[in-house]
Amino acid sequence: MNGIRTYQSLGKLVTRLRDDLNAADLLLLYAYNRTGKTRLSMQFKDAGKRKHKTKNPTGTPDTLYFNAFTEDLFVWENDLDGDSVRRLQLNEKSSFFNAMTELALEETIDLYLSRYADFDFDFTYKDVQQGEETISKPDFVSFRKGDQTNIKVSRGEQNIFVWCIFMAICERMLDGHESYQGKKYLYIDDPISSLDDNNAISVACDLAKLLRRAATRKDAAGGAAPIKVIFSSHHALFFNVMCNEVGRRIDGEPKITHKRYFLHRPGGDGAYTLQATDDTPFFHHVAALAELQRAADPTEGKLYTFHFNALRSIMEKTASFFGHPGMDFCLKALDNEEDRALFNRALNLLSHGAYAIHEPTEMGEDNKELFRRILREFVTRFDFALPGFVPAKPPAPAPAPEEAPAQ
Repeated sequence: MNGIRTYQSLGKLVTRLRDDLNAADLLLLYAYNRTGKTRLSMQFKDAGKRKHKTKNPTGTPDTLYFNAFTEDLFVWENDLDGDSVRRLQLNEKSSFFNAMTELALEETIDLYLSRYADFDFDFTYKDVQQGEETISKPDFVSFRKGDQTNIKVSRGEQNIFVWCIFMAICERMLDGHESYQGKKYLYIDDPISSLDDNNAISVACDLAKLLRRAATRKDAAGGAAPIKVIFSSHHALFFNVMCNEVGRRIDGEPKITHKRYFLHRPGGDGAYTLQATDDTPFFHHVAALAELQRAADPTEGKLYTFHFNALRSIMEKTASFFGHPGMDFCLKALDNEEDRALFNRALNLLSHGAYAIHEPTEMGEDNKELFRRILREFVTRFDFALPGFVPAKPPAPAPAPEEAPAQ
């Protein structure tokens, strides 16, 4: 099936990924939201702290990870009573913050943050009892800009700040700080929620540079001591930039060995499929088209108004791929002039305003049939080679409703 392998559980998939990292420096996984990327990262992390007679006799965790759980360690406090002391509260129970005092991260965080944002920050620390020890851990972070203090930052700014903390911690790990002895892997899942495309590109370039350093890391004696990495994302632009950055050769640096996969869960639960791909970034838009075919299936799919947005985006990227400025190129390729005009009006009207993805409303029956017609014409005309987990055939029309028997 076109290089596709199926895994009946996350555990079996984790075993495959860990085996792959014996021969590669980096794995890049592209997957849609709700595929199970976060759960996969946690399974990978948990597998690395199980006791094993030879591989891990002490059960020491071997993975430093970033995912949605990492972001959840930071909770915004708005000071509803006083409406003045706004801050980002850190979860003191998490071991993620255990070594932050001795790591002296502020300067490194600031270096990263200054590339993406224009606000400043201040950590406030407190002593926390952990077992028989008392350790100093960060309690909260406050933000300022110019002469304004205790400012509220946006969700995107908050997320990029949390990401900068993680990048700073990664730097210390690669430096060989004692707090991270025994760590062999980095697992990074979707680090750029709420970021615009410009910041997404900047973050991807900085991350790729860090991962190159991880792959070529040396120990104190000068021997090879790489940190192996898994990176997963649903963001096509971010993923494409990462592929380009880690794949290019840099004079004076060794080549980074990496594998690229499309991760999918065809049935929405149960088994997972892993498809290797060395295709151009356009592959991922073709994969999105396959998802639209599944949604358009008259018997098993469900079409929402935001699917018009997705189809319009794919048409625009297809036109760009062939060197044309807009989706008119795709519409002109359709044979029927009346259909071209109808499809153009539909795609323009139904992919904006109240039909946004943030308002998932199921399409009416007329729009469903129109969507299927546009999709059928588009897929047929351009003869896409779709990923093997979806049959490479246009969606069939919905069956005509049966007439009610005469009374």
